Amino acid sequence: MGSRTFLIGGGWNRADVYAPFLREVRGERRIGCLILDEGDGPAQFERYAGALRKAGPACVPVPLLVPLGGRFEPEAALDGIDGLLVCGGLTPAYQAALAECLERLPGLLAERGLPYAGFSAGAAVAARRAVVGGWLVDGVPVCPEETGEDLAEVEVRAGLGLVPFAVDVHAAQWGTLARLVAAVGRRQVPYGVAVDENTLLTVRDDEAWVSGAGGAHVVRPGAGGDVIVRSYGAGEGFALE
Repeated sequence: MGSRTFLIGGGWNRADVYAPFLREVRGERRIGCLILDEGDGPAQFERYAGALRKAGPACVPVPLLVPLGGRFEPEAALDGIDGLLVCGGLTPAYQAALAECLERLPGLLAERGLPYAGFSAGAAVAARRAVVGGWLVDGVPVCPEETGEDLAEVEVRAGLGLVPFAVDVHAAQWGTLARLVAAVGRRQVPYGVAVDENTLLTVRDDEAWVSGAGGAHVVRPGAGGDVIVRSYGAGEGFALE
C-alpha cells in the first residue's frame, strides 16, 4: 500500500477522526465524498462536508453521488480529486455500487496518489473479503437483527482489497464484534478488525494503529476453529498479516 488507508467505525461525535486522512491529502485538498443516494444524498453530503471542514486542515468536499442501484465510475469521478472518502449507509448497496470497479479503483488510487478513507460502510468495503451484513449464522442470531443491513445470514462479498483483513464497524455500540468472530471462526475471512464508533484505524504498509474515542478489536483464527480476540486502544497498534 503506497498511501495510507483510513477506516472510521462510524459515529458523529468526533470530527478529529478525519484529521489524519486530511493531513495525507495533497494539492487543493478536494475530497470526493462517495455517497449512495437513497433519496437524501445532498443532505448526507452536507453532513460529511461539515465534519471534514470542522476537522481541518482546509479542504474542499466534493459530492460524488451514486443513485441506489447505480454503479460508481471512478475514472471520471476522480478527475480533479485529491482524496476519496467512501461514506456510510447500506453496506451491501455500497458493495454493489463498487462491484464493477473493485479491481480498477485501488490501482487508480495508487496511480494518482490518492488516500482512501472509509466511514462505516466505506470501511467495510475496503477489505479484500468484505463482511457486508447479516445477523444470523445457520439461523442462529449472532448480533442484533437491526444491524443486519437488510440481510439475514451473515454475508461476505468481494471488496476493494485495500486492507488484508475483514472490517466490521460500530463494534461496541451495535454488538457487531460477534458477527466478525463468527465470520473468522467459519473461515469466511482470514482475520478481521471490528472498529468502534468515533474511532480511526490508520493502515499503512505492514502496520495499523488506533486513534479516537474507542478501540479496534482484532479477531484472528486459532487452533481447531477457535478465535482469538485482542483489543487495542488509542495510541496502540498491531502488525498486519
